[in-house]
Amino acid sequence: MQFDLYNDIATRTGGDIYVGVVGPVRSGKSTFIKRFMDALVIDAIKDKNARKRAVDELPQSGDGKSIMTTQPNFVPSEAVSVTVSDNLNVNVRMIDCVGYVVEGALGAEENGKERLVRTPWTDDEIPFAKAAEIGTEKVIKEHSTIGVVVTTDGTITDIPRDNYVPAEERVVAEMKEIGKPFVILINSAMPESSETARLKAELEKKYDAPVVVKDALNMSEDDVSEIMGAVLSEFPIKLIDVNAPRWIQALSRDNGIVKELVDILKNVGSEMFRMRDVDKIKAAFSDSQYFEIGDGASVDAGRGRIELDLKIKPELFFKVLSDECGHEIPDDFTLMSYVRFLKKAETEYSKLKNALDEVYETGYGVVSPTNDDIVVEEPEMFKQGGQYGIKIKASAPSLHLIKVDVRTEVSPIIGTEQQSGRFIDDMLDKYENDRAALLSTNVFGRTLNDLMADGLSVKINEMPDEAKTKMRRTITKIVNEGKGGVLCILL
Repeated sequence: MQFDLYNDIATRTGGDIYVGVVGPVRSGKSTFIKRFMDALVIDAIKDKNARKRAVDELPQSGDGKSIMTTQPNFVPSEAVSVTVSDNLNVNVRMIDCVGYVVEGALGAEENGKERLVRTPWTDDEIPFAKAAEIGTEKVIKEHSTIGVVVTTDGTITDIPRDNYVPAEERVVAEMKEIGKPFVILINSAMPESSETARLKAELEKKYDAPVVVKDALNMSEDDVSEIMGAVLSEFPIKLIDVNAPRWIQALSRDNGIVKELVDILKNVGSEMFRMRDVDKIKAAFSDSQYFEIGDGASVDAGRGRIELDLKIKPELFFKVLSDECGHEIPDDFTLMSYVRFLKKAETEYSKLKNALDEVYETGYGVVSPTNDDIVVEEPEMFKQGGQYGIKIKASAPSLHLIKVDVRTEVSPIIGTEQQSGRFIDDMLDKYENDRAALLSTNVFGRTLNDLMADGLSVKINEMPDEAKTKMRRTITKIVNEGKGGVLCILL
């Protein structure tokens, strides 16, 4: 017995593997149950009495067209504990449902009327077809954790395949409506034939459900495990965990890499519901210009978790790094050199940061000197009255940042009053609705933004060196002498 498979199923079902077996009559449901019990359950029952009781309660199956199951059977009547491994026991029970009637089957009628049968859910006998409908719903909804829809390709009886289709469609539709995990088993005397393979593909597409082809009468333990594995793939996904390089998290949402990752996950996430949909997420990243699937997806079917390892294409790291910092970084050497440069720049900026904040807030900011900037002069002794003291002078540069509002004016001559009026109306409209468009206005071959920038630049650069020197001396005197009153004469 495959421990991981049944451990995962037991995890999903809370330790109870209750298999509801439904489908058309004369498709091999009872045969499947008997082989399932023989292959996996009977020998794993430790209690001898429970094992004997389970053997006695195995359903009887037969050849031909005659219907064998006329009422639902619980096999065994009480769930039995099966030891899957030293650390895992699960409760197992099979439920054999009354099948949906197919044309050509014998036993659905008595004396020309629909046969009446008993069910555990009704006090009176009810028509065979009604029993199949009620039984399927009750068994799957209330007594099963998983389902197996048994149908056939027509090779196990003299009833042709086409006769099974209406009943098969009804059962699958009801299973989908109920919503519990199920697998479709095609019971075939020729499971390896090409025709059966084509039928399998056809039903998978038609019903969007896993389909397995087996000869129910001769199933091995591996065959049963394959069927149960297909059921496991139908359990819902609870979590998709995507592992991507951590540096991607530092990028903004507008970055192309982040946008592609989010878009792919959004699109594929809306299509992923069952564990077997894991291939969809692999396919979704196959055409990605940025990402590669690493070692594929790790599937924890028991917890409903899919973990996907994404790898960024190697050449993209340095490209993204270059784009983000505005500096060409083609390799590790350049990266390390640039990091050292940034470290130096950060050190210098940290000195200015507080002063810049003060400038933006008050219009004036000061960068205080550090201990390394202090220059100490030779100590001197001085006399004051009858006392002596020591004088030590020190100096250090401080940076004073001043916010100056520079003004400029653009006054182009447009022409006539009418022309100027139209021009000013257009500019006023842009001023009210789109300032960027206003600055882009063309004035004699140049944008208004360029003209204003030139005007500001001229004024800033026109301040003479002598005035700069005087300003520096004035501020130095105010700082050192503590004079609050300043008289400025501008010539």
